[in-house]
Amino acid sequence: MSVELREITSETVRAVCSLEVAADQTGFVAPNAVSIAEAHFTPHHWMRAIYANGDPAGFLLTYEDPEEDSFWVWRFMVDAKHQHKGIGRQAMRLLLERWRSLGVTAAALSVIPTNRETIAFYESLGFQLTGEEEGGEPVMRRQLEGSVG
Repeated sequence: MSVELREITSETVRAVCSLEVAADQTGFVAPNAVSIAEAHFTPHHWMRAIYANGDPAGFLLTYEDPEEDSFWVWRFMVDAKHQHKGIGRQAMRLLLERWRSLGVTAAALSVIPTNRETIAFYESLGFQLTGEEEGGEPVMRRQLEGSVG
């Protein structure tokens, strides 16, 4: 399966906003429209649509401040009908490879503590719980030297 991170344009924004996680995941990530709106008011954001075989399949929003020691995954989702196909894993690999090419040494994100499936997913990519919290959520971090899960 071919996975790409593509810029969101005026022609694609509605398709990206229509993507949704599974019903039992709705409390874990904000709707894409909210994320896109918030990003426009936050410096240092970087967002992309996740495409699989040419079709919109997910959304990725990061916080990338060169003054910090880590870049952050702010929002990450794969549409319900595209889950469990390796799309999320490939998209995260693309993101982490991008960060590595920019010279970033660590990646970070926060998780909902009851979202065990997502925590396990990030652990499989080399992220580890740190004991820190961001916005009341546990932080996971990984170093970026070496291969990406």
